[in-house]
Amino acid sequence: MGGASDLPPGFHFFPSDEELVVHFLRHKASLLPCQPDIVPTILLNHYDPWELNDKALQAGNQWYFFSHATQSRVTPNGYWSSICADEMVKSSGCNIGLKKTLVFSIGEPSEGIETNWIMHEYHLLDGRKESNNWVICRVFDSTCGSQANFHEEGMELSCLDEVFLSLDDYDEVSLSNN
Repeated sequence: MGGASDLPPGFHFFPSDEELVVHFLRHKASLLPCQPDIVPTILLNHYDPWELNDKALQAGNQWYFFSHATQSRVTPNGYWSSICADEMVKSSGCNIGLKKTLVFSIGEPSEGIETNWIMHEYHLLDGRKESNNWVICRVFDSTCGSQANFHEEGMELSCLDEVFLSLDDYDEVSLSNN
């Protein structure tokens, strides 16, 4: 499997929603090559989110992969369920895709315990309806850095970064109390 290591030094894989749909999902659905060809195809139902290492493309604290669109998102130990309304993905003012946000729960459907694992599942639109059976997914642990921070502030924080930053805050409080 290809991966982020296939990118030239200094390059990082942190695409926007529009880039995921236009440059990756549209190519996959049209059977066109993706350049670079680094996003693997996996069967979503075969893996729990913590099993994505070495199977999906890891970029920071996020994992990316193509999968077949499916109604059943049951995995060996849980299931993915929608947690909010779908969002439109736009390019040049036109709706080109649909972004579904799902949360992973451990256990049986409707009886499970929600985790901090979040998945954004992107679908192509043909006019105003979903088209073909391919999706591209971005999965991340919402307690381990913030996916929104990277896109809004130009940086991504890992779990360790957040721990070190919290230690800096602790040092400042300790110094001001002395």
